[in-house]
Amino acid sequence: MNTKELFSLLEQHKDKSLLFEYAPNAFVGANYHITEVKHIAVDSVDCGAQTDTWNETIIQLWESPLETNKIKHMSVLKALGILKKVGEIKPYDLTAEVKFEYSNSAFHTAQLFVNDFTLDNTKLILNLGIQKTNCKAKELCGIPETVINTLETVKTNVETCCSPKSGCC
Repeated sequence: MNTKELFSLLEQHKDKSLLFEYAPNAFVGANYHITEVKHIAVDSVDCGAQTDTWNETIIQLWESPLETNKIKHMSVLKALGILKKVGEIKPYDLTAEVKFEYSNSAFHTAQLFVNDFTLDNTKLILNLGIQKTNCKAKELCGIPETVINTLETVKTNVETCCSPKSGCC
């Protein structure tokens, strides 16, 4: 989901509570705060020596230890107000992928993608999830897209990709 799509979704559901499901049936506590919004410019080089650039919007969620008994989640309207205020200070790239950064005592810090959302009469639930790392230069480095089944195939592919003449970093 990009930043513009998130804002559009929030605008359509201002009257609801905003919940975040960070793993199946695991929700960010009602005591969460939006503590930081990062406008990230990524400038990368992959293992095939190819460059790429893109922007990301990362919204950090934090559970306040002083409000562990809180049961009412932040409203979409309040979250939208916070995000709009940030945009007045530092304008958003509305095409940037949006991620939510979160952790708690049982879940490691992660930047989570918005995989989907769920609605009911009172709640907007953003279903978050991870995206596994990937080799962006598979074709250039000769790594097949198919699942590698044997250790010998893995060894051969690593040797091919990582040899000094392979063209990969």
